[in-house]
Amino acid sequence: VTQVRVRKLVAQQTQSNSNSSSITMDQPVKLAKVNKVLGRTGSTGGVTQVRVEFIDDPNRSIVRNVKGPVREGDILSLMEWEREARRLR
Repeated sequence: VTQVRVRKLVAQQTQSNSNSSSITMDQPVKLAKVNKVLGRTGSTGGVTQVRVEFIDDPNRSIVRNVKGPVREGDILSLMEWEREARRLR
């Protein structure tokens, strides 16, 4: 009886963790164009720091960290666009 109960609790916890991290479609997304690749960062260099310019507001640009391959001219869809990354040293 206890093994079945433990399995149910583990299944419920796993399901609640996967539901909390999912992205809903009603969250706003902003598009930004990569202007300049500033460099690699992270402990193994797996993150690239880039300067992006918002497509709807070309006068505004911020620095962001991007995981995965990226180059100048790429368009990023930003789920959160108010936070800026710290500059490389």
